[in-house]
Amino acid sequence: MIAQIDDAILSGPPSFEAITQPPGVPAGLRVDVARAEQAVRDLLCALGEDPTREGLRDTPRRVAKMYRELFAGLDEDPARHLSRTFAEQYDEIVVLRDIHFASLCEHHLLPFMGRAHIAYLPNDRVVGLSKLARTVDAFARRPQVQERLTSQVADALMEHLNARGAMVVIESEHLCMKVRGVNKPESVMVTSAVRGLFRSDAAARAEAMTLISRSR
Repeated sequence: MIAQIDDAILSGPPSFEAITQPPGVPAGLRVDVARAEQAVRDLLCALGEDPTREGLRDTPRRVAKMYRELFAGLDEDPARHLSRTFAEQYDEIVVLRDIHFASLCEHHLLPFMGRAHIAYLPNDRVVGLSKLARTVDAFARRPQVQERLTSQVADALMEHLNARGAMVVIESEHLCMKVRGVNKPESVMVTSAVRGLFRSDAAARAEAMTLISRSR
């Protein structure tokens, strides 16, 4: 499937209270807890539910904590993950495949999740592989659309790594397609973003796509 896309790529301020920080979520993000919890209570009431019954009593608090984690990227600068690089005389393609991620579609606030594949051409400096994965997460943990997410990761590689070329391919399944609307549970969305030498040099682009698609 990935290889087939090669041709397509030419009222007053709120009072804030910190929520207990989940593992893996950067420090500093603060959520208006009371407002978030009240919004969930209002939604439950609007749906005809009783938010005071036992099963729903703690739901507003749990939902507020969940969204704090899912939107942690709003308080995170993805550039910080790409700021520490290492001098290396390596001018061939670097590829990291199968970076699993989860994000939240901003249209319905339903999850979409899948895998991101990254390729870049270093410019005398390389970055740790874990930083590439963290960069994907930093952009994914915010209200998103897949097309924007794909472009943001590619642009960050070009800007902060000064890469000679970057390619990002994302495959994901969207719950808004699987559980509502058209109800197509097997559909997979594929997006790509190509920058620098990978856009101008067809041979380099083909090599990167081959490396990303290998063993798939």
